Amino acid sequence: MRCLIVFSHPVETSYCAALCARATDALRAAGHEVRLLDLYAEGFDPVLGRQERIDYHTPVVNERPIRTHLEAIKWAEALVFIYPTWWYGLPAMLKGWLDRVWIPYVTFTLPEHDEPIRGLMHNVVRIVGISTSGASRLWLAFVGNPGRRTITRGVRALCHPRCKTLWLAHYNIDRSTAHSREAFLERVGRELGKLR
Repeated sequence: MRCLIVFSHPVETSYCAALCARATDALRAAGHEVRLLDLYAEGFDPVLGRQERIDYHTPVVNERPIRTHLEAIKWAEALVFIYPTWWYGLPAMLKGWLDRVWIPYVTFTLPEHDEPIRGLMHNVVRIVGISTSGASRLWLAFVGNPGRRTITRGVRALCHPRCKTLWLAHYNIDRSTAHSREAFLERVGRELGKLR
């Protein structure tokens, strides 16, 4: 399977970076082809600027600023998002990547009349979200878990109708131990090793 990892953390020595390395190793060991988009390392600009917003609804023109990222998501059969949960949701870098890269006429259709939006990313059949959170599972559920919902519902809605999702999170990361962090690394490796 062609797996695209979308990694969003500014610190290369972070626990999220360790999760990214473990995910990459597990996917490759399982025989998958892996590409990595490290948004901070590449200096991706998450800001949807004035001209891009003006061009947002213009086919072809809206592709120009983010062509290499569009090629990456069109190549992928599986998307693996790895990021820290900040303020209950996606880091601004990752949210900005979704804003700029998941554009109309490429990833979804714009509705005409009373028709709904239709997803165009039928090449994507698996979505995996891997995150850390200072909050507990219960508290995140109470506030609606916006990051998880964006990935497993919002992005998934634009993918293959039978796209399957997997969510892996280390909650209470601020009170984690070396044992809990290692156990979660092992779980990530184990689950991604079974990805089909």
